[in-house]
Amino acid sequence: MTERTDEFQLYDLAVVVEKIEGNCTCDMKVGDQFFMKSGKISLPDGQNFCLYALQSAIPLLPAKQRLNHPADWMETDARVTCPDPACRLIMRIDRQSRRTLRHDDVSPIAWETLDKGG
Repeated sequence: MTERTDEFQLYDLAVVVEKIEGNCTCDMKVGDQFFMKSGKISLPDGQNFCLYALQSAIPLLPAKQRLNHPADWMETDARVTCPDPACRLIMRIDRQSRRTLRHDDVSPIAWETLDKGG
């Protein structure tokens, strides 16, 4: 029987404004970005990020944090757009370094409880 471990890895992510093909009324600029580390989002000091652009990227972030099957589209596709059709802001999700996490640091349900019963 193999020993079970409660450690796993996630990628840290940077979501970067790659281009703006229209009129962004939220004053976003190419190069603006936010970061995701574990389950937390951060911005560089003094920078803002459009809520509507952010909400477009959020559903994809948990999958981009994980290493998927090489043929999975999440391994090859990295761009998402702002939902405002007049803005046409394109963001790129970049994987950065991997982070090792422990189950009990990210869940209120103890790993030992899950480990019972094989």
